Amino acid sequence: MSNPMHGLPFLPGTSFTNSTKTAFHRSQTLGYRNGYAIARRPTVGIGGDRLPVNQLSQAELDELANMAPILTYGPPRQAPPADFIPAHVAFDKKVLKFDAYFQEDVPMSTEEHYRIRQVNIYYYLEDDSMSVIEPVVENSGIPQGKLIKRQRLAKNDQGDHYHWKDLNRGINITIYGKTFRIVECDRFTQEFLESQGIELNPPEKMALDPYTELRKQPLRKYVTPSDFDQLKQFLTFDKQVLRFYAIWDDTDSMFGECRNYIIHYYLMDDTVDIREVHERNDGRDPFPLLMNRQRMPKVLVENAKDFPQCVLEISDQEVLEWYTAKDFIVGKPLTILGRTFFIYDCDPFTRRYYKEKFGISDLPRVDVSKKEPPPIKQELPPYNGYGLVEDSAQNCFALVPKAPKKDVMKMLMNDNKVLRYLAALESPIPEDKDRRFVFSYFLATDMISIFEPPVRNSGIIGGKYLGKTKVVKPHSSVENPIYYGPSDFFIGAVIEVFGHRFVILDTDDYVLKYMESNASQYSPEALLSIQKHIQKRGAPTAELEKYV
Repeated sequence: MSNPMHGLPFLPGTSFTNSTKTAFHRSQTLGYRNGYAIARRPTVGIGGDRLPVNQLSQAELDELANMAPILTYGPPRQAPPADFIPAHVAFDKKVLKFDAYFQEDVPMSTEEHYRIRQVNIYYYLEDDSMSVIEPVVENSGIPQGKLIKRQRLAKNDQGDHYHWKDLNRGINITIYGKTFRIVECDRFTQEFLESQGIELNPPEKMALDPYTELRKQPLRKYVTPSDFDQLKQFLTFDKQVLRFYAIWDDTDSMFGECRNYIIHYYLMDDTVDIREVHERNDGRDPFPLLMNRQRMPKVLVENAKDFPQCVLEISDQEVLEWYTAKDFIVGKPLTILGRTFFIYDCDPFTRRYYKEKFGISDLPRVDVSKKEPPPIKQELPPYNGYGLVEDSAQNCFALVPKAPKKDVMKMLMNDNKVLRYLAALESPIPEDKDRRFVFSYFLATDMISIFEPPVRNSGIIGGKYLGKTKVVKPHSSVENPIYYGPSDFFIGAVIEVFGHRFVILDTDDYVLKYMESNASQYSPEALLSIQKHIQKRGAPTAELEKYV
């Protein structure tokens, strides 16, 4: 309801609506008095507005009600009937267009499970036919275009067909086993359906294919240039480089070491590169750079932790702060790409630059040399008792053991020279007192073999008692064994072989000649025993007397 304002004519455009009004009921005009229904004249109109005083009375209203226009002017003339227009002429080239989509399963792909395909549904009003067309997407790899040609589409099994009354926004329709979701229509379709009394549902957003959205390239972002003049920085600091000497101490990890590097900071564009310092015969491939020249981020934004840095380069949007020249100070550690470098020195140009730019004049060199650890004494493991000690020790010197070196000159000079002795076995057993053994000492290899001559009817099988081997003296250590030598064999000497004690009783003539030619190797006791043995035989002892 509109209220006329004072001083304004009651014409369209000169009345204003009271926005605070909330009651719009009509006043009651029928009442009862003494049980009789009477009509009363309303004083207020709809919404409680006061009616004007000069309104018609009830008699005047009844008189006006009896005055019909047909009585005054006569019966009205009937309008001529409209010309008949067939549907194919009235609705020619009038098509309803709906935007829809359907979901298609993708069973043979590991990257996408389903696919969203957008289509346009056209309804032709002239013959109630429909068609479904999918817009062609370039390089999609899917046959697209006309999915369903123009025809009347069955609605159900009873023979009904789809009509424009069945189409609306926000509904699903099934055509030939595929379910299409209608989300929007064009303006002509909306006006036509509303003119026919159909209330349209609110529009929906078109569903997007997740795999297609994933493959879309990011939009190019244009960044407004800042007030900082990079060209001025390039022209001012061109060919000016700060050089720092640093080390990376990785000795705490397995097989780690302390390596030297040179860090270059380019003032022209605030980039950094790290070069390796190679030494001769250091056993490393000659790669000149550990890190190529690039800007190094110092502080990243919080959501940049999941940024694929191994694939994409970090831009300014992912970095809060970059490394600058003031971050490189001699005597302080610096972490770059997960490695902590300790800067211990810089070149003279860098010292002058820090003095002029930052006022830092004291940048002394830090001594990072380390004392070499004392050499570890290699100790052989305990002897296991198998073979000779020299043979067993070769397993500790190399993965593939080699035979110990032999004294070739000694073997050539003493080849086929054997010293033989006759010995008896010291044993408390009576049967062992009469047993005799022949000791053979081989001068070429310092090995000993023992042979027991067989004795008939003795009950003891003779033959080889001990093969050729080196015999260790008793009371000698296992790590430094002392073997029996030629000087240990003389008449009356006791030889202990692996827990058995033998007493030398006699020698052959070759032993006497050998002792005569090498008397300096024997002790006076050994020479005296041989002299007494020769005297018993009655042989001359002039040559042995001079060594006693």
